[in-house]
Amino acid sequence: MRGIADYEFIRALGSGNHGHYYLANRPARLPIDADQVAVKVLAAESTATAFRRATRELKAFAAVRSPYLVAPYDAGQQDGVFYYSTAYLPGGSLASPASPLSTGDALRAAAHAARAAAALHAAGIVHRDIKPGNVLLHESGAQLSDLGLAQVFAEGVTLTGMGGLDAVEYVDPSLLLGEAPGPANDVWSLGMLVHRVVAGTGVYGPLPEEDGLLALRRVLSTPPKLSDALPEPVAALVRDCIAPTVERPSAGAVADRLDQIRDGVR
Repeated sequence: MRGIADYEFIRALGSGNHGHYYLANRPARLPIDADQVAVKVLAAESTATAFRRATRELKAFAAVRSPYLVAPYDAGQQDGVFYYSTAYLPGGSLASPASPLSTGDALRAAAHAARAAAALHAAGIVHRDIKPGNVLLHESGAQLSDLGLAQVFAEGVTLTGMGGLDAVEYVDPSLLLGEAPGPANDVWSLGMLVHRVVAGTGVYGPLPEEDGLLALRRVLSTPPKLSDALPEPVAALVRDCIAPTVERPSAGAVADRLDQIRDGVR
């Protein structure tokens, strides 16, 4: 794909959550300073209902003001395909950083993701897809991206479904079993993210990459096991993040604790 609407693609950035990402030149009509933007194009054809839902989701997300959230710029539909553009961060992500990260830098990025989640929660939104690939890096830290699973958790309002295999490790099992989403589910995901970026492993052992059903069964049948490589303050935080729902800290409290832990590893 060379472009969509008036976005001229420069190169592909990757795929995930039912879509493909591209680096694009900024259309002249967009009133922003950046010369380049990131564009997500949904892989499946967008129905009128899906277009309305996706647009509503983007508007809800865009209304949240936080330096820790990637800014959405624009959205549209062409030939039945939905797309949206956001700020482009060239530092890569926690899943694939452009340059090696120290433990302190990784903890700072995780703390910024937690602060982004706290801002969403204060606005009545749960992200539902916090994972290393959605924590985008820049010189001063990170921003939380990808609106693919963000959901306004007002009663009876569901905007999107579950994501791809790479998200399963980070999803609270209670969501996989049908529980209504809430802020505590994002806190679980933050705990899984911190475990992965500090220990380099997940809590379920290696998950099958080509068999979604088997991966799902593994997550639902295997109790989380924390790595012995985690320093105790990190292990304690992860344990609190995956405690019973009512006992979990808020996303803001997770961010504060990550900052305290980071102070100790500098």
